[in-house]
Amino acid sequence: MYPVILAVHFFFRWAVVLSLVFATYRAYIGWFSGKTFTKTDNLVRHITATIAHIQLVFGLWLYFISPLISYFLYNYHEAVHDRQIRFFGMEHSIMMLIAITIVTIGSAMAKRKTNAKEKFKTMAIWYSIALIIILLSVPWPFSPMVQRPYLRMV
Repeated sequence: MYPVILAVHFFFRWAVVLSLVFATYRAYIGWFSGKTFTKTDNLVRHITATIAHIQLVFGLWLYFISPLISYFLYNYHEAVHDRQIRFFGMEHSIMMLIAITIVTIGSAMAKRKTNAKEKFKTMAIWYSIALIIILLSVPWPFSPMVQRPYLRMV
C-alpha cells in the first residue's frame, strides 16, 4: 500500500503545481486587465483548491504509513539531525500544511468578494504565496534539502 500512495502523491504534485500556476496566472490577468470574474474563473478557483485538498489527503495518509516518518517520530532526537528524515518529518509536512491552508483561505475569501477585481486580486495574492511555499517545499532534483527526480516509477 505504501508504494502506491507514495507514487500517487508523487505524481499528483504535478496537478497541484500546474493548477496553482494556471489559477494564479488567470487571477493576475483578470486583476490587471479588469476582466469579469466568470463561472470558468470560479471553477478554476474551486478545482485548484480541490486538487490541493486531495493532495493533502494523500500526504496525510502517507505521513501515517511512512516508515521514514515512523522512524522520525519514534527516534526524534537522532532523526532530527538527518537532513532527509527531518525534511519529510517536519519541514515538508509543516510547509505543505501551511500552503494548503493558504490556498483554502484564499479560495474562501475570493469566493466571498463582491466584485471581480477583488476576487482576482485575492486569488492572485493568496495563491501566489501558496505556490511559492509549495515550490520551496517540494523535493525537486535540484533542491538543497532533499532531492527526488521529476518523474519516478513505483
